[in-house]
Amino acid sequence: MKTLTSLYQRTLAAASTLTGKRFSLLVASSLVATTGIVAAAMTSSSDSGPLAALLGRSLAANTTPVASSPAPEPEPSGGLGGGSGPSPAPAASSSAPLSSPAPLAAPEAAPAAEPEEPAPAAPEAPAPEAGRIKHVFVVSLASSGYDAAFGSAPQMPYLATTLRPQGTLLSGYSLLDPAALPNSIAAISGQPPTAASKADCPDYEKCVYPAETLTLADQLGLAQFSWGAYLESMVNPETGAPDNCVYPQPDAPEATATGGYAARLNPFVYFHSLLDLGDCASDDVPFTELEKDLKKVETTPNYSYIAPNLCNAGISGQCPAGAPDGAAAADAFLATLVPKILASPAYKQDGLLVVTFGQVNSGPLDPATGAPAPAAAEALKVGTLLVSQFVSPGSTDAVAYDPYSLLRSTEDLFGLSAYGKAAGAKVKSFAPALLGENGGD
Repeated sequence: MKTLTSLYQRTLAAASTLTGKRFSLLVASSLVATTGIVAAAMTSSSDSGPLAALLGRSLAANTTPVASSPAPEPEPSGGLGGGSGPSPAPAASSSAPLSSPAPLAAPEAAPAAEPEEPAPAAPEAPAPEAGRIKHVFVVSLASSGYDAAFGSAPQMPYLATTLRPQGTLLSGYSLLDPAALPNSIAAISGQPPTAASKADCPDYEKCVYPAETLTLADQLGLAQFSWGAYLESMVNPETGAPDNCVYPQPDAPEATATGGYAARLNPFVYFHSLLDLGDCASDDVPFTELEKDLKKVETTPNYSYIAPNLCNAGISGQCPAGAPDGAAAADAFLATLVPKILASPAYKQDGLLVVTFGQVNSGPLDPATGAPAPAAAEALKVGTLLVSQFVSPGSTDAVAYDPYSLLRSTEDLFGLSAYGKAAGAKVKSFAPALLGENGGD
């Protein structure tokens, strides 16, 4: 009961900071979403603090959450920790003004109660602080194999011969699954693969995680750090114009153009915590915004997640005829993008570039079956490259890392707590060397 009372008081305190106009807009446009998140926070059996703080930050922010439909029973095969499974996708709803309630009769005066001594206030936890790295850039590609990227005869010469000598190669970095979503979801939330995510979630509405499942983006926002996701070729499916936070509509198949944007490349659209409270709509943006944001330190997010389209990610058969394809297309994308990041004021000041692989490129489709060949187990070893002034150029780190490690390391860099499977005792972090805590530079 204490937890519920405390949470209710914190929510009211956050709401009291709103102007009347903003509060009315919030109530009118997002009653369902906000009520769902309050209920999720108040009924959570553990660690409701971050969710309550997230709601408070949203209430106090100058953003309007998007309403979402109520969540039905979780999918039995979800397999998420704590019994919470993906919940249905958000659905836009109109925001009709709410009528004012009739005034309540004044209650009879109650007998004066004896004043209680206030309980001593709990000491506030120190605010998270980033170490010497304050800007992280993650580029997620499709892997055509470790040797294709870093072998003696690589198919990605820019990555292997130009970038590799400047950074630290995580030679033991491996994926959790060949598909895109299990790895990218794990890398931003610590949630394990599910049967649906291993199939890249053909039924989108069954894959959206409930509001109490928070992400790295939520953590960063709560700690007053900024984040941005930059998705190449992300456009409004109806108008064809660049648009923010694009995801499939419920009960409708995703219309994916060859070589274009696909929701499976964008893990942020699978979390109600980001969809319902407006963060996805404001910070999940078309790739064209990146170059403008890189011009100044002040406009560069502390955490940038960059995902090219299906062609430039390195997926075979997704590029126009005669153009570089597969690993060659991904390498050409890096050769254009990376110099702009390395020349940016934020990177030069305190940046880290992470070139990683979030899925396996299974190769061209089999003409007989129309399906890609299954990925071999060794294909999950993909490697990852770290480039920064705080790494030893040309070095190699052979520790076994995975997407949980990527999340844990990023959290460590910003002084955040580990979420989900990233908090596991066996999950390794490469952050200590970058922070100079284990003999690193």
